[in-house]
Amino acid sequence: EVQLQASGGGLVELGGSLRLSCAAPGFIYDDFAIGWFRQAPGKGREGVSCIRSSDGERYYADSVKGRFTISYDTAKKTAYLQMNSMKSEDAGVYYCATALPGYESPSYYMRLDTMENWGKGTLVTVSS
Repeated sequence: EVQLQASGGGLVELGGSLRLSCAAPGFIYDDFAIGWFRQAPGKGREGVSCIRSSDGERYYADSVKGRFTISYDTAKKTAYLQMNSMKSEDAGVYYCATALPGYESPSYYMRLDTMENWGKGTLVTVSS
């Protein structure tokens, strides 16, 4: 089982930026998808963004398109989610997850049941 370690959450002002990290130190796979999900208080978990390792194709939920950027550093085995122009609705617990293999379209992996390994969440709070 892949151990994922999400970090970088915290308090950010409205319109501010934050970068989340998801480390997978024991990751040995070349073909995978890694995604970010979030869960706001009282709401269900939703897909935010995903990247496919084979070609770097990315998917973003409409709500974050143009503001968030997902990336993966192969050498560090770490995924990142750069969040800019943050809104109040971006607040919640953010989770990273992986799927093996990752040959489907990145949007496919925004379905929770497609992800096999989940890290513990990191809390993001947006202050107005």
